[in-house]
Amino acid sequence: MEPPTMKDFEKLGFYLGREYDVRARTRLAPLLLYDSRDLVTHCVCVGMTGSGKTGLCICLLEEAAMDGIPSIVIDPKGDITNLLLTFPDLRREDFLPWVNPEDAAKKGLSVEDYAERQAEQWRHGLSEWGQDGERIRRLRESSDFAIFTPGSSAGIPVSILKSFEVPPRQILEDEELLNERVSTTVSSLLGMIGVEGDPLRSREHILLSNIIADSWKSGSSLDLSSLISQVQSPRIRRVGVMELETFFPSKDRFALAMRLNSLLASPSFRLWLEGAPMDIGTFLYAPGGKPRVSIFYIAHLSDAERMFFVSLLLNSLVGWMRLQSGTTSLRALLYIDEIFGYLPPVANPPSKAPLMALLKQARAFGLGVLLATQNPVDLDYKALSNAGTWFIGRLQTERDKLRILEALEGVAGASGGQIPREEYDRMISSLDKRVFLMHNVHEAAPVVFETRWAMSYLRGPLTREQIKILMKPVRAYESAFPPKSEPGIKLAPHVAGTAQDLPVLPPEIPQYFLPATASKGEPITYAPSLLGVAQVRYSDLKKGIDTLEEVCLVAPITDSIVPVDWRDAVVLKPPPALEKRPTASSKFAELPKAAANPKNYAAWEKEFASWLQTNRKLDLLKSPSLGETSKPGESESEFRIRMQLLARERRDEEVEKIRRKYAPKLARLDERIRRAKAALEKEELQAKEQKYQTAISAGSTLLGAILGRKSIGGVKTTARDFGRTAKQREDVESSRKNLETLQKERAALEEEFDSEIKALEKCDPLREELQKISILPRKGDVTVRFLALVWTPVL
Repeated sequence: MEPPTMKDFEKLGFYLGREYDVRARTRLAPLLLYDSRDLVTHCVCVGMTGSGKTGLCICLLEEAAMDGIPSIVIDPKGDITNLLLTFPDLRREDFLPWVNPEDAAKKGLSVEDYAERQAEQWRHGLSEWGQDGERIRRLRESSDFAIFTPGSSAGIPVSILKSFEVPPRQILEDEELLNERVSTTVSSLLGMIGVEGDPLRSREHILLSNIIADSWKSGSSLDLSSLISQVQSPRIRRVGVMELETFFPSKDRFALAMRLNSLLASPSFRLWLEGAPMDIGTFLYAPGGKPRVSIFYIAHLSDAERMFFVSLLLNSLVGWMRLQSGTTSLRALLYIDEIFGYLPPVANPPSKAPLMALLKQARAFGLGVLLATQNPVDLDYKALSNAGTWFIGRLQTERDKLRILEALEGVAGASGGQIPREEYDRMISSLDKRVFLMHNVHEAAPVVFETRWAMSYLRGPLTREQIKILMKPVRAYESAFPPKSEPGIKLAPHVAGTAQDLPVLPPEIPQYFLPATASKGEPITYAPSLLGVAQVRYSDLKKGIDTLEEVCLVAPITDSIVPVDWRDAVVLKPPPALEKRPTASSKFAELPKAAANPKNYAAWEKEFASWLQTNRKLDLLKSPSLGETSKPGESESEFRIRMQLLARERRDEEVEKIRRKYAPKLARLDERIRRAKAALEKEELQAKEQKYQTAISAGSTLLGAILGRKSIGGVKTTARDFGRTAKQREDVESSRKNLETLQKERAALEEEFDSEIKALEKCDPLREELQKISILPRKGDVTVRFLALVWTPVL
């Protein structure tokens, strides 16, 4: 049987390197395969400059990308942009545009010769660690890579406007989460205008928090323009028990509004309002559902701007997390390349609250958090006690080492255990470059390992021009996909007649109004429509489908022969909250006669149900490999994303079953082999001693004979010694054969284990051809829940 390939090992975990003997300073044979599920309990990576910390984290991100796990990467220095420098052919021409001319000059080489040397170095390094260009090609095919540059057009700019939109329902209904989100948003914004706002003492912070909370609770999103307007003329009249004017006079509010307006009017701030929306789903998956590694390059930003953006991004991530289902597999990864300043032990910057929420709660949703730092002193280790894995590299000072040892004791103590401090102290002090100590709460003992060679070309931070070159094809690709439209009301029915006042109708005909926002000084014109809401059941037992869908349609009412034609209806998702009164100073289109007849509504209800039964076809997709069917309203991209997680969950379950099956067998054999080795060593030692004793005895007998001493006893003793030596040789040979037999048994068991791993089917929900299923509701499966006259604003 062929030995398992690297592709097979990837099913067992992330290939990070090989175990390492710190005493002998030697690389060992066993691979370090890190279980991706361990990242769900988060990870901290600590090491001084030059320790190999960045290389290790890039290797981990590469492995996650190959496994189809999307990542959000916050890159303060620009090193992680190197993930886009992957060259499957490993040619000099591939490296040439990206090598650093200054590095070539230091080596006394031309740029071309230096590129050739770098290419050769990468070919050799990869080969030494069992990797090649084919593995790099699989990395590039597995995930999409993009560099986002908030406040800059070098990469893909990011718009912050979505950060002021109404958060998900799960956050609105949780007062503590809502307050945290409001507070973080306000603190970040005030930081951008140079105001250090204490949430409990700052008038600016309290006012803005009240304005944002009041708007969100009423279902209204904000932007900076509307926020500035509300600072000048808030809807709220009291702050606590005090009148608004007493708490924050209009003159002072105007000064705050001016500072916010100066920020909005700044030409450099314009780029903060353009580009990709702050949408976590877009950052995690490219159009079409391909997993994405989104690198947020923030090296060009000031400290205040960095804090502003990172806090908003983390807030959005917490909101996204709340909408996900629970899982024990790794769904996505957040990596911060330098955590210093974002999670201090005493201060409370805007980034701290969302980071704390992620460290405490993200594991339940399959979101792993990886934090790296070269400054292990000024961190909140109480928060970091939530991390289950620690990668520790070379440290700068004895103080750093003591701080890490204290942190590890705290982590172990939180789970009711303890660490062997002296052993850890010795191991950390002996670490070389690219050698790390792994403390993993999911493993029985710590492991020292040397990191593998990175597939990405580690050339250091990229320049703005290089980022532009890399992102040009990404921009072109994404421009082919229209942005996702937000749910809302988009209806412009035919308006008959001239504008008039609201008509008076019989009491049997209730009237409702779709929400509308009037332009300043202009009245809203409404047109009559029929809105129907129904519950439709789709059932096909043979295909294993039985699902309910709520349908909301609004169709214009006209004076034609068929007053209501559902073919002209617009689907509203989700069903809107209807209002009982129109907007002030509104006008209304002429009401068709059919709409004033109460009897028509019963007939229209039957027609609505009949039309749905005949025309409301449910189109679903089915994954042949997983046997799962898409949900109503779920797009192909969303379905493929959900199937990727399901495939990973099932694979993790199968791998765990195989591990549980073979772990005790291997443990028992390893124990027998250990005892057999000990027995062989003992027999070999005894045989050596017996051989030495026999040699002495024979020498003494020979010497006595030469010197003329007759000693029959000596001859007998020598004969007995030779007999014992022969018996000892037999015992050694027997022990050696026993050890060889056990080692062959283990090799056979390993081969059996490898064959089961190789047999694990790798399904690819992203690329497999999906089956299309169409189902019509049966008679009686349509229930009309609501049908009424609704006035819709004319667009």
